[in-house]
Amino acid sequence: MTAFDPGNRLIAALDVEDRAQADALVARLGGAASWLKIGLELFIAAGPELVRDYAAAGRRIMLDLKLHDIPATVERAVARVGGLGAELLTIHAGGGRAMIGAAAAAARAAGPRRPRILAVTVLTSLDQRDLAEVGAAGPLEELVVRRARLAADAGADGVVASPQEAARLRAELPPDFLIVTPGVRPAGAAAGDQKRVLTAGDARAAGADLVVVGRPIRDAADPAAAARAIAAELAA
Repeated sequence: MTAFDPGNRLIAALDVEDRAQADALVARLGGAASWLKIGLELFIAAGPELVRDYAAAGRRIMLDLKLHDIPATVERAVARVGGLGAELLTIHAGGGRAMIGAAAAAARAAGPRRPRILAVTVLTSLDQRDLAEVGAAGPLEELVVRRARLAADAGADGVVASPQEAARLRAELPPDFLIVTPGVRPAGAAAGDQKRVLTAGDARAAGADLVVVGRPIRDAADPAAAARAIAAELAA
């Protein structure tokens, strides 16, 4: 597999309702972000064809489906994704070693243009209180680190974690293990439903390889200008 090229390290989240809105946002971005994220809502609305079409047009895609099921089901789903052209695919680390390993094996079997598997550690919408409510024991950061180590051991290519855990993960994981951070907001921007946030520059300084930004780009009067400003911050 070829070495990973992060581009300008910015993933613009296409958090919109349908293909028409996605196409319009992509046109307004004009390549200001090296990556586009297609999440669950848009994937359900527009289907695999959207991923295939964007990849064929040279767009770099993070397919954010957060797969979480029995290993055999996830393995088959990843095999289907392998033909779409997405370069990054998310699964849930909480699915366990066998599920992560099955996803990684199916991705490797897809060939040299396979998707890299990213294991979501703990959603950035959750904090310590939320974890306690669902019965997760111990400090949140420790859970993130445990799941990241498990993902690396099981064959994943990287993790998704909040920027607040990025420095700890960078220190403890292999240097080529990807750290992708959502929960990135420009200084002074509203956090929305994210609870563990930092600016793009802080996330990069902490060790993030790629950052995902949604509303601050999508809702900007000029999405391309907003994306360029964040990319410049990442490069500083």
